[in-house]
Amino acid sequence: MAETETRKEGKIKKAGKLLLKIGITVLCFWYISHKVDFLSAKNAFLKSNWWLLALAVLLLIISKIFSAFRLNIYFSNINLHLPSLQNIRLYWLGMFYNLFLPGAISGDAYKVILLNKKFNAPYKKTSAAVLLDRFSGLLALGLILSVYAVIVLNNPLYDTLLVTGALLAVLALYLIIKFFFKDFLKGFWPTFFWGLAVQLTQVVCVYCILKALDIPLGQSEWIFIFLAAAVISVLPLSLGGGLGTREFVFVEGANYFHLSPETGVVISLLFYLISVLASSWGLYFVFHDPLKPDRT
Repeated sequence: MAETETRKEGKIKKAGKLLLKIGITVLCFWYISHKVDFLSAKNAFLKSNWWLLALAVLLLIISKIFSAFRLNIYFSNINLHLPSLQNIRLYWLGMFYNLFLPGAISGDAYKVILLNKKFNAPYKKTSAAVLLDRFSGLLALGLILSVYAVIVLNNPLYDTLLVTGALLAVLALYLIIKFFFKDFLKGFWPTFFWGLAVQLTQVVCVYCILKALDIPLGQSEWIFIFLAAAVISVLPLSLGGGLGTREFVFVEGANYFHLSPETGVVISLLFYLISVLASSWGLYFVFHDPLKPDRT
């Protein structure tokens, strides 16, 4: 009886979280609709260079492969040695779940469950690996964000706070791993540099989007806004990996820097569509075991 009640409570909580995400997404787009001329945004989108957008898709895919390499380092730290192709397939399945099934089990949690079923990998250690992988990516994101802050903000106080905060975050995570997750200490710097590779590749991806929209590449404010939006999209506030909240940040960031909010929405939605294209391959592994041994 108690177990049944617990399951009901769990379902209610999941439904509540999903409804909250839907509400926040709708609210963000409602707000944006009062700030943006969508006809102008549509015209900007239709005039974009499709070859450069295709290159942006390729770059995002490459960045996700780098992310899979980073996660596999953490797996190897706990003696979970996945062949690269199996790990990439598993990573893509997680991407698909994260983007397309926000109300169901998250992609990260599904990876942990699947690894436990296949290899009897302990939940605690694999969960720690996935969590630390996320934080590793955030560290790199924070450092690059602080660099662009120095370029675009022209505010010594903000620059100092962001740069100091980013560096302290690196030190803090290193100490946390050293004292509480010792198994992963040897993977700290390799995963950190893979994280930088991931984020820098995505920055180049956004530059391709800017070029596709015929926006001067010298407008580094757009990259700063993108990085700030990426930080916000990590928080599980809305649907589809930040849909709505990312556009909100782009519109408000564009207004702050006296840029076109319509252009901001187009950049944000193009990045989202590129993410959808890159993640959709994961659907194949919903029906085919990503951890099936490769033929030799």
